Amino acid sequence: MSRVKRFFRTYTPFTRSGMQELIAYRANFICFFLGEIISAFIMYFVWKAVFLSSDSDTFMGFTMEDMTVYLFIVFLTGYMTYSDGAFAVGEEIIDGSIAIRMIRPCSFEMCFLFKEIGNRIISIALIFVPMVLGVEVYRYAVTGEVRFNLMYFGFYIVSTVIAYMISFYFNVIYGFMAFFFKNLWGTSLIKETVVGFLSGGTIPLAFLPAGLATVLNFLPFASLAYTPVMIYMGMYSIGEIFGYMALQVFWLLVMMGLSKLVWHSAVKHLSIQGG
Repeated sequence: MSRVKRFFRTYTPFTRSGMQELIAYRANFICFFLGEIISAFIMYFVWKAVFLSSDSDTFMGFTMEDMTVYLFIVFLTGYMTYSDGAFAVGEEIIDGSIAIRMIRPCSFEMCFLFKEIGNRIISIALIFVPMVLGVEVYRYAVTGEVRFNLMYFGFYIVSTVIAYMISFYFNVIYGFMAFFFKNLWGTSLIKETVVGFLSGGTIPLAFLPAGLATVLNFLPFASLAYTPVMIYMGMYSIGEIFGYMALQVFWLLVMMGLSKLVWHSAVKHLSIQGG
């Protein structure tokens, strides 16, 4: 059996497990999604009030149509690239199940990754496709023309996949901090808030002072949401798209390398609280 076949044979069951888990806990999935979509609508009405109070049809280069598309696509992108690796690692350290996972003959990170892929497969069918269709119907209703660009959408998909991988490894690295701090619940709230702002999930980075926006564009957090969304909206030229996607790949490689280094250091500090 080739190494590739052995690899997928080992980790495919984790994908099925992720799909079954999402289906089994439907109420949790629905409530979480509704909470997030309500937040997106709240931001929509906040920005609508901002535009109505403005003397211009544009604000920082964005029309209300642009802002609406940005809000819902950044919500969708953030949802699809979200990783709960940090929470999962922390919980396993608390209840002691981390010890069992560490002695299994499989990669610690790949187990979490393929499980989350199972979650994403369900989310694509139930959330991603309907929301993209909804956004495009809205754009057509407002402008009277089809704004959907298949090429830019393809770039958006690739960029979003890379963004998810960056998010996954970033959260795995953060999760490894539980080896040192034992519980990450409190700091996770701070992390989510900070990452939401730095990634453009709260407000577009273009709205920030030019110098700060330039710096944030080159940090890994912009690769999580802002870069894919701006690609979807056609705000970047082809050259800029390749440049920012190359930057995404760079940060992905950095995160992968850091996860290995932090893992080798973290396991030396394993101290199980439960189990």
